[in-house]
Amino acid sequence: MGADGLSHVDAEGKAQMVDVSGKQPTRRRAVAEAVVHVGTVVAEAIRDDAVAKGPVFQAARLAGIQAAKQTGLLIPLCHPLPLEHVAVDLDLRGEEVHIRAEAALTGKTGVEMEALTAASVAALTVYDMCKAISKAMEIRSVHLVAKAGGKSGAWTREPSQR
Repeated sequence: MGADGLSHVDAEGKAQMVDVSGKQPTRRRAVAEAVVHVGTVVAEAIRDDAVAKGPVFQAARLAGIQAAKQTGLLIPLCHPLPLEHVAVDLDLRGEEVHIRAEAALTGKTGVEMEALTAASVAALTVYDMCKAISKAMEIRSVHLVAKAGGKSGAWTREPSQR
């Protein structure tokens, strides 16, 4: 750990991957959410399964799962993890697509980044699938909802943190 207490910085201030070789594996789980404001016209097209590129939620679900598995390649200091579970669920609520992503494994480091990556890429995929209809869509929120396992234990986002 660096002199300033940051785990990803060594004593000389250089970026480093955290050494988890001495840690014992524990069950770890994380849940993240994203919200995409799509507007009335896009919401109707999604609801009516009338998006020219195909089924939006199916594509976004698969993209999120695939992204979670690639997190270690996308984010420089993340460990590549042998994920045991990834789920991405999408729900159209009015003019918003709500995305919930969960990642889990038994391992030496957490899966928060995998859940966040899954939610983010699923949101980007919703945008990509629907951009021919409207480019005014907005990814308004991507955040961790909960995590469990590891040295820091369980954490759940309080309503006041949303």
